[in-house]
This record gives sequence, C-alpha cells and structure tokens, in this order.
Amino acid sequence: MRDGTTNTYFVGLDIGTSHVRCIVGVHDNPNDPNSISIIGHGISNNQGLRKGVVMHVDDTVEAIVQAVTEAERVSGTRIEHATVNVNGVHVAGMNSRGTIAISSSNREITTEDRDRVEESAAIVKLPSNREILQVFAKNYRLDGQDNLKDPVGMHGVRLEVDCHIVTAATPNVRNLDLALEKAQVVPRHHTVSALAAAEAVLDRKQKEAGSAVVDIGAGTTNIVVIEDGEIQHIAVIPMGGINITNDLAIGLKTDIEVAEQVKLKHAKLGDNSDKTYRIIVNGTGHTFEQAETNMIVEARTEELLEYVDKELARIHRSRKLPGGITIVGDSAALPGLAEFAREQLQLPVRIGKIRGFEGLADTVDDPGYATAVGLMQLDALLAPFSEASNSSQILGGNFSAVTQFFRKFKP
Repeated sequence: MRDGTTNTYFVGLDIGTSHVRCIVGVHDNPNDPNSISIIGHGISNNQGLRKGVVMHVDDTVEAIVQAVTEAERVSGTRIEHATVNVNGVHVAGMNSRGTIAISSSNREITTEDRDRVEESAAIVKLPSNREILQVFAKNYRLDGQDNLKDPVGMHGVRLEVDCHIVTAATPNVRNLDLALEKAQVVPRHHTVSALAAAEAVLDRKQKEAGSAVVDIGAGTTNIVVIEDGEIQHIAVIPMGGINITNDLAIGLKTDIEVAEQVKLKHAKLGDNSDKTYRIIVNGTGHTFEQAETNMIVEARTEELLEYVDKELARIHRSRKLPGGITIVGDSAALPGLAEFAREQLQLPVRIGKIRGFEGLADTVDDPGYATAVGLMQLDALLAPFSEASNSSQILGGNFSAVTQFFRKFKP
C-alpha cells in the first residue's frame, strides 16, 4: 500500500475477542528490509466476537472501522489492505508428509521440485467445511538423508518433506472476511495469532533452541511452538482472561465491571497476604479480601496452564523447551504471572516484549499489542509475495506465499 509518493506501508490487524488493534509500519531504511518504524496505531472495543469467532458481523465491522480510522489518523495514510489473524478453537494443526520422485539422479533438485513436494504434503483429506490456512515445511529428506533445511541444488531420486498444516473452519473464515469486506479492508494474508506474536517477541536464538509463545487473550489462548527455526505445533485453547473475570464475579458476588477492575488492579498471583482492599467503580465502593481474590485468580490460571502443558505434552515438549515460554496478550499483565507460570510449567517464563522497531514503538510497548505488531511485520515480510498469493491459491489457502516466506526469511 502506497501513500501516493514512494513509501510503502504495512498493516497488521488483530481482531480479538475484546479489542481490535491496528498497527501501521513503514520501512525505515529502503536498503534494509528488516528496518521498520511504527507510524500509526489504533484500538477499539469489540463486542462482535465470542472466543475468537465472529458472532455479530455488524459489531465486528464497527470495531474494525474504529481501530482502522484511528490508525489512519495517527499515520496519515489510507488503509486498504492488512494482514489479519484467524482465531478460535476451530483452528487446528496437523502433521503431513509429502513424497515425490526426481526424474534422474543426475539432476539437481530445483525450486519447482521443492514446491511440488510441498504441494503433495498439502493433499490431505479434510471435511467439506474446513480449509487449509497455512502450510509450514519443517524439514526435508532426500534419499534417506534427514533434517535437510533446503534440498535445492542437491542430487537425489526421492524427495520427502514433513509439514505442519494449519486448518480452519471455512464458515468462520468467511464470516471474518465478510466483516473485513464491509469495513472496506482487504485481507492480504491470514495467519494465526500466536505465530504473529512470535515474530514480534522472539529472537533467533529462542526460535532455534525451542520456544513456545502463549498468547492469552480475552476469550482464547493461542499457542505456537517453534524449534530449529520451524513451526512444530499450533493450538488454540477456549479459555482466556474473560474466564478469570467471570470467576471473580461469581466468587466475589459482584458485577462484571467490578470483577474486571479487581483483576486488572488487585489480583496478585503468588501473594499470600490476608489484607483487604477497597475499590470504587461507577461511584460505588466495594471491599474485598486479597486472599480470596488471589485464590480465585490462581485457580483459573492454574487450570489454563494445565491445558498449555497438555499441548506441549502432545508433541513431547512438556518441560523440554530450552528457550522457555513467552507470554503475550492482555492477560500477560497479571502481576506475578511469569513466576506463577514458571512454577506450574517448570520452564523459563518471560513476559513478551516487542523488539526491533522504531518510530512510535514506545506507544505500543505492551504485550497486548504483540499480535498486531507481528501481523504488521509479517505484512512487510510477505509483501514481495502478495501478488503471487492473490493469483495462486492452493487448496483454498495461502499456501504459496506463506511457504515462500518461511523459506526466505527463516531465522
């Protein structure tokens, strides 16, 4: 997207259960594709989603328009395209293997061969209401030689690839695209929330060593595991900050608004004090015991972390990620969460911090913005493949552009 001169802008649009966030970036140095300045941002409340899925299109449209309009005002540019996240428990990952024969052992493996074997891995049987969202090549195998990062230029007769395929429910993706169409924003690419956040908060060493990003939103918790620079696992848990708020409302016998304020300002994971505190919401005073508040929040947080650990156990990575866990999302602001999660998961845990950006980066220096910033970063990295993505859709997904991106920009 251009502003009428020579500057190309990149946009990330995070459509979440409670908020829509929009980030606009521009290349700081035309000679350095990794140099990006944040020049605009917008945020709005969203009442149209439930657990990451569009339930009320018009409410979602209104939230998107508000966030985009604010980002346009700050950045001084017109937003027409964006890279957008797809969320909800309908998002699921699966492993697949593709195999092809090379015509002659004397012929070098070409990029066309590599594309062909990846396409063969993407030929999987899916229900009629599901579609492939993304395909990630993890490693290649050539005549029995394992763990090849890129077979192009090598010689062999049998080429295989192990892929991780992300699928989503077609009706939910279509409803999201409908809301974007009504908001007059064209989705340039789709990706999952935690993967976008990983681009914003993980460095190369963490991606190589083996790390997980846990994006705790309002209605869902997104997980992505990256090891050896490759996507190993993606999952979405139907639980988030709203569940903590609801538990507090029930346990403290108070209104949702009051419970939200208690969660944001007074919940302290790992705090065993027996003091009481008083808050005023809408002119009305409320008094609660700290111990009771902490007990409720810790119980739900512990349950959530148990689900995270189960996802890690599914791929045999429970307590086995040297790069540790990075937590992002609005609920990452819970005091004491990193220490509490460290005890529960028995892994290094840190709160994600956006890194490597200039401009207005300090105004979005919050773990709740990690997904939106990562989406903007992916929009910039995928820009050379946008035209190919629009003209070549494989099995209804963004296969071509995304696999090229992860080959070209592999950490």
